[in-house]
Amino acid sequence: MGHAHHETLQKVFAHPMDMNIHWRDIVKMFEQLGGDVEETSHGRLKVKLGDQERSFRIPHHSHSLDSRDELVEIRHFLEAAGHGPDA
Repeated sequence: MGHAHHETLQKVFAHPMDMNIHWRDIVKMFEQLGGDVEETSHGRLKVKLGDQERSFRIPHHSHSLDSRDELVEIRHFLEAAGHGPDA
């Protein structure tokens, strides 16, 4: 994984939460981790990473994540796929 994508992964797991994460960086990070990424017709991003698959709402009003809940959902997905902060 490249330096920029490693920084994004660190931001996702930062304490306190860093809400200044661009959505495009999240998508690129998923791809760099080996994820299959597909935008659905319902404004969602379907991501398959390892044996995990999840669908995330794509932010439309900003270029960054909109809520802490979205960030927590991404954290849980990454951890379940074996890409936690200590992986």
